Amino acid sequence: MDLMTIGAFAERTRLSHKALRLYDRLGLVRPARTDPVSGYRQYGEDQVDLARLVALLRRLGMPLPVIADVVAKPPAEAAGMVDEYWAGVESATAERRVLASYIQARLKGAEMASYDIQTRTIPERELVALTRHVHADEADRFFSDAFARLRAVGPGLEGVAGCPFVVYYGEVSVDSDGPVELCRPVAAAPAGPDLDARTEPSHEEVFIRVARKDLGWPTLAPAADALEAWISQRGRVAAGPLRQVLIADQRTAGPDTPVCDLSVPLR
Repeated sequence: MDLMTIGAFAERTRLSHKALRLYDRLGLVRPARTDPVSGYRQYGEDQVDLARLVALLRRLGMPLPVIADVVAKPPAEAAGMVDEYWAGVESATAERRVLASYIQARLKGAEMASYDIQTRTIPERELVALTRHVHADEADRFFSDAFARLRAVGPGLEGVAGCPFVVYYGEVSVDSDGPVELCRPVAAAPAGPDLDARTEPSHEEVFIRVARKDLGWPTLAPAADALEAWISQRGRVAAGPLRQVLIADQRTAGPDTPVCDLSVPLR
């Protein structure tokens, strides 16, 4: 097989020497031969398409570890991975678009969105809970495991007072790890490893009902602002941080189906 120098290969692939050395170091495009004495790299003609594909995926913004997975797969499977990656990019872009609009509205002092804000009384109840420090990319796994563990504790309660809820003690994002607490009201709350069992006293709470299409941050941020303003305007005092009361199964709900109440307990 005829081999070409790194210079010739760079010309064929339209990539710099620096990029080719990086791809070699990361195992993405290994030279067909590396001279053991001089360290000179040589490449085969059959590696041109691979190098160009890696470069195209980088222009797409794909992280290098993900590229390594893509190029290791058969073409059809690799194409599916690119589709999955791009769907994630579009979802994140849509989320950032909402965030940008929210930030602009705050900076301009725009009028706050209008919500149907209600109050209700929650009776004294037993809770069993799990608390964790989690970043955004760890949240789904935590909630999946936590729900399974809390369901195994025993029978729950009826009505809204029996709905599980999430308490956000801090923001969950790339930089912030909460913590968050998943709570489940139960008939009796036996403690277990890592489980917190406690009695929550009767209290009033203010809430906004939210449809599935409006879930997630920053989409919920204006609703959280509205709750905070409602409490301040009426001279009330929050008895704890923001909660998300899970009134329906998000997995089976339609876009306009109410699935949670964003709430704040009141003193």
